[in-house]
Amino acid sequence: MARYTGPTNKLFRNKKVKDISNRKLTSSMRQTASGQHGAVRKKLSEYALHLAEKQKIRFTYLVSEKQFAKYYHEAARRKGVTGTILLQLLESRLDNILFRAGFGITRKQSRQIVNHGHVLVNGKKVDIPSYLVKAGDVITVRSRSNDYLKAVMSMIDLSCAPAWVTVDKDALKVTFDRVPEREELDPEIKEQLVIEYYSK
Repeated sequence: MARYTGPTNKLFRNKKVKDISNRKLTSSMRQTASGQHGAVRKKLSEYALHLAEKQKIRFTYLVSEKQFAKYYHEAARRKGVTGTILLQLLESRLDNILFRAGFGITRKQSRQIVNHGHVLVNGKKVDIPSYLVKAGDVITVRSRSNDYLKAVMSMIDLSCAPAWVTVDKDALKVTFDRVPEREELDPEIKEQLVIEYYSK
């Protein structure tokens, strides 16, 4: 099955996926890999490092293997830096933008909001989480879910919203102003390893 359904905290310990289960993982969580021999340090091969980085990005954005490969090939086809374009495509996903804007505590929750048909893009209903939002698009949430979303957003610090989106908390509206630059994205992501993985 393409969708990961296992323990989410193990993804942090094994793959260093930070925000799939919590926006702020507690410092008390073990930093070693899960399992009986998780604390044993192993020297990873070059291939293992490439694969681990690909899986880390894939699990972070909740993308299947097939979807991720499509994003890579689309990024490679476009002019520009392939790794940066790949991350920009992932950041442009509808479920990710809702998460970044604070409309969901996790990407899973944001994905569910889209799946349940609560979201409009430029006034039209969109229930596909992988929908790629373009610069200038306006995302709004249908009124029947207002109370629920406002309760969710009250638990989230909206000051953490990125610079490339404009959030109207009262109107439950997000404007995707522009595609983010590489410097604005997670510096811990090593997209070059993913390029090397697919280049082999």
